[in-house]
Amino acid sequence: VQLQASGGGKVQPGGSLRLSCAASGSIASINAMGWYRQAPGKQRELVAVISSGGKTNYADSVKGRVTISRDGAKNTLYLQMNSLKPDDTAVYYCNYYDGVQYWGKGTQVTVSS
Repeated sequence: VQLQASGGGKVQPGGSLRLSCAASGSIASINAMGWYRQAPGKQRELVAVISSGGKTNYADSVKGRVTISRDGAKNTLYLQMNSLKPDDTAVYYCNYYDGVQYWGKGTQVTVSS
């Protein structure tokens, strides 16, 4: 399994970004995928996860501002982020779990004026 995240960048507070994660290899839609982030000096934390059937869970810090979605036909995971705040600045990683954790390389999101 390989995961390639993209879509990061620098945006002003209040702005939006859409992250994408292209998955390749033995991907099964039954397995969960998610987005995590790691800010400088902090531990990696869950942002959002989507399981089979489309059930989603979000960190409290992003609820109402972030939407995770998945295109099974394209094996692509998305994260739509709106109303971005400076605290959202981090490297964002996509994750796939089938009993083994797989991680992409991450994409930098910087929220700054």
